[in-house]
Amino acid sequence: MTQPYDDRRTGVTTRGAARTGTAPRGRDRRAALLPAPPGRHRFPGEAPAVAVIGGGIAGLAAATALAERGAHVTLHERGPTLGGRLAGWPVVLSDGSTATMSRGFHAFFRQYYNLRGLLRRVDPGLDSLTGLPDYPLRHGGSGLRDSFARVPRTPPFSAVGFVALSPTFGWRDLFRMDARAALPLLDVRVPEVYARLDGVSAHDFLARVRFPEAAHHLAFEVFSRSFFADPRELSAAELVLMFHIYFLGSSEGLLFDVPNEPFPQALWNPLRRYLEGHGARVRTGTAVESVAPVPGGGLSVTAEGRTRRHDALVLALDTEGLRTVVAASPELGDGPWRARIGRLRTAPPFLVSRLWLDRRVAPERPGFLGTSGYGPLDNVSVLERWEGEAARWSRRTGGSVVELHAYAVAPDADREKQQRLLLDELHRVYPETAHARVVDARHEWRADCPLFPVGGYADRPTVRTPDPWVTVAGDLVRTELPVALMERAATSGFLAANALLEKWGVRGVPLWTVPSEGRSAALRALARLGGR
Repeated sequence: MTQPYDDRRTGVTTRGAARTGTAPRGRDRRAALLPAPPGRHRFPGEAPAVAVIGGGIAGLAAATALAERGAHVTLHERGPTLGGRLAGWPVVLSDGSTATMSRGFHAFFRQYYNLRGLLRRVDPGLDSLTGLPDYPLRHGGSGLRDSFARVPRTPPFSAVGFVALSPTFGWRDLFRMDARAALPLLDVRVPEVYARLDGVSAHDFLARVRFPEAAHHLAFEVFSRSFFADPRELSAAELVLMFHIYFLGSSEGLLFDVPNEPFPQALWNPLRRYLEGHGARVRTGTAVESVAPVPGGGLSVTAEGRTRRHDALVLALDTEGLRTVVAASPELGDGPWRARIGRLRTAPPFLVSRLWLDRRVAPERPGFLGTSGYGPLDNVSVLERWEGEAARWSRRTGGSVVELHAYAVAPDADREKQQRLLLDELHRVYPETAHARVVDARHEWRADCPLFPVGGYADRPTVRTPDPWVTVAGDLVRTELPVALMERAATSGFLAANALLEKWGVRGVPLWTVPSEGRSAALRALARLGGR
């Protein structure tokens, strides 16, 4: 029998957990706590039935919090496996071996407190993650390379250290910047940052700041490209929030961890077993078709032609999935809410090309390299540097497993041409690969990431909806917390569960974030003075 979830056991809330080394925070003592709504530890009698639609990070977080408290959870995922945009699936290579394909590299930053808290349910020591020693960035035109390995992690020393160590962003560049225009970077507050900057594009904001041209990659490739969006379309508020989360507002730094085995084996299969051990029903390969309120209370969920009643619902879908379910559920929510959902947009397509080569790349190549000025190529991963499955293939064959990313590809681009261009650029970045034979290649084209366009913040859904028994989770959600990307997905999933648990008088999950405002009171005061 599975034991009831105990916050102390995973270190989600208690100081004792910090002493035992299992606390969800990293080294930043200024991380902010969002206390859980108070209440009973578990449902005292007959527990409610809750449907969670979507088996990505947000849905898994919501399902976990609800199942731990004793709710009868049914998790629907239309794909064959869990993980959402971090799903993986088996493929048979041309050499007869089996590998796990995915939608590409994801960095698990140390600021991802709530995502890491979710993973600690099944891996208290986070042994499934391994740290990469650096996050190098290479420039195609100059050949220069930035590194974060030696940059101090605590602001403002992180910014000073980066300028001191960077070959592309020097002191002269710093003094040429428009200090007044850059002041919002020093005083980031959520949601105020959206009121100030959501009407400006990331590109225009950096131009206004006179961000050095040679260092634009720092903002574009490291930050705005993480949203799979063209900086001319991306809200500057999201860009500035990213600077705060990863660089100026947190002492966790820009180094990160990666799973040491493919996503299903390292993360999602254990979490599925954990959920099922808490009584949750996990239904993969099951698309939800529609939802409708039930007279007298509750909601009906129709999936695969069968309709079941639930007491509450969490919509943890990607942008297109959410639009589709809402459009097919005319009684869900109200008119203005439905209209906002209908206006949500998806970011441009992106390409992930994974190549199995018949020889190894040079031993000095890093596990992950960000690139700028190499055509459509945004980064290169050498998987055997950190993933066990790829390392075993490499040892057995003498080859390398290399992954290439191209973000924000034009929707009408010739896909085969783009795939060839990525390979050509790989040969420029790592010339030794030009002599390698491609044993096998897999190309994943996707277009399902949320777009955060200029002026789009008001249209994004919040966790709560017009129906008190329906909540929304995902990286597209407005949380009014300093979180982004995978961490926003995990945080919103827990928030969605907490909103329902609070109505039932059951204690929710406490959450952590990076500091909710700039770290220095003096710099915050300067920013506010300059903004008058």
